[in-house]
Amino acid sequence: MSSRKKFLYQASALTAGTVLASSLGNDVFAIFKNRIAPSDQLNVGVIGINGMGWSNLTSILKIPGVNLVALCDVDKNVIAKRMGELQTMKIDTSKIKIFGDHRQLLDMKDVDAVIIGTPDHWHCLQMVDACNAGKDVYVEKPVGNSIEECRIMIAAQKKYGRVVQAGQWQRSQQHFRDAVDFIGTGKLGNIRTVKVWCYLGWKKPIPVVPNTPVPAGVDYDRWLGPALKRPFNANRFHFTFRWFWDYAGGLMTDWGVHLLDYALLGMNATVPKTISAVGGNFADPTSPQETPDTLCSLYEFEKFNLVWDHALGIENGLFKKEHGIAFIGDNGTLQLDRGGWEVIEEGRSANKVMVERKPRVDNGLDLHMQNFVNVIKSRKMEELRCPIDSASHIAILSQMGNIAFRSGKKLTWNKATGRFTDEAINAKYLAAKYHNGYKLPRI
Repeated sequence: MSSRKKFLYQASALTAGTVLASSLGNDVFAIFKNRIAPSDQLNVGVIGINGMGWSNLTSILKIPGVNLVALCDVDKNVIAKRMGELQTMKIDTSKIKIFGDHRQLLDMKDVDAVIIGTPDHWHCLQMVDACNAGKDVYVEKPVGNSIEECRIMIAAQKKYGRVVQAGQWQRSQQHFRDAVDFIGTGKLGNIRTVKVWCYLGWKKPIPVVPNTPVPAGVDYDRWLGPALKRPFNANRFHFTFRWFWDYAGGLMTDWGVHLLDYALLGMNATVPKTISAVGGNFADPTSPQETPDTLCSLYEFEKFNLVWDHALGIENGLFKKEHGIAFIGDNGTLQLDRGGWEVIEEGRSANKVMVERKPRVDNGLDLHMQNFVNVIKSRKMEELRCPIDSASHIAILSQMGNIAFRSGKKLTWNKATGRFTDEAINAKYLAAKYHNGYKLPRI
C-alpha cells in the first residue's frame, strides 16, 4: 500500500465518527495529525476564500491528516483576513503558499486536492484546470454558469478520472435522505404537485451605487476572468455578484440547486417536458440587479408539476418557513427543509397519514467533506454523495427556469438531444459567452 493510500485509509477510519469530526476543536485534531507521518498527509489548496470557500476549508480541516498548504484569491484583503483567522485557530501559516492566480496553485506538486469557492462564472474553467493538473476537486454550487459549462465539467471528470464532489451538502444530511425514503414508501399517495420555495428576508434588493476605482489589493482583471469587461462596481463584487447574469443566476441557481435537487430525488424524476416562468424586480424596480427578486417557474413532468417560487426581502413562505419543499400527496403533504421534515395529514383522505416533525440530527457540510476525503481514499466514485454529473443535472434544471424567464417563452425540452426545441433559444442561452481572451474548455 502506497504512503498516500495508507494515509487515506487512516483518515477514513479516524473520520468515521460524525460526532467526533464535528464536535472536537482544532487543538484536539492537531493531536491526531501529529500521529500521522508527514508523507501521509492530504494537502489541500483553496481557490476563492471569501465565502463558502472559507466555510468549506474550516470543515475539511476538522478531518485528521488534512493540511492546508495553499490559498488563492484575487483580493489580498481577503487573504490577509483569512490568514489572521487561521492563526487564531492555532494553525501554522508559515508554510502556506499564497497566490492570486489559480494556475500557480495548481502547479504545486504537493497539492492533492483543491476546493473551488470562486464566483459561479469561474467554476468550469477552474475545475477543468484542476482535473487536468491531476488534482481531486471540491467545487461549489452551482457547478456551472450555463448548460454547456455543466456538460464540459462532466466530460472533464470522465477524461481525467478525478474525484469531483459538488458543494450540495444537503445530500449528506440524514434527515433529507430519510424524507426521500419515506416518500418511497408510497404512504403519501399520488403526488401531483411539488412546491419548492425560497423566501429570504435577509437578502434585500441592492441599491444603486456608483462605479469606483478598483479597491487596493484587488486584481480585478483576474476576478472578471471570462466575464464581460466592465468598470468596477461594488454591487458586482463580493457576495452580490450573484444578482448579475455575467457571473451567476440569482436565487434560482444559488438556492435552487439545493432545493430543486431534493424535489427531483423525492420524485425520482429526470427532466421536464416544458418550462415556463414569470417574475421581475418587484420589490424595488429601481434596483440595478439583473436576476429577478421575485420568480415563479413551472416545470411540467410526465405525472406531476414542479413549482419553484422565490422572493428576496420576504421571509414568510409556505408553512411560515423561509424555504422548503412540499410533496403534496392525496393522503398527506411531506414538508422538508434544512431544519427537519414532517407530514401534514390530508383531512379528506381515507388513508390520511401524519408524521410529527423529525429534526435535523447532523452537520451536513462536515459529513459532505468526510465523504469527499473518503472517496479520495477509495477511488470509488459511486460513493460520492454529489458527483459532478448529479450536480450538473440540477444546475441545468435551474438554468432552464432562468432561461424561460429571460426569454419570456414557454420552452420545450428535447430529452433525446439535450436541447430546447427552439434553436434560437439554444443559440442565445445554451453556452456562456467568454471574453477577455478566455475560451470555453475543449475536452
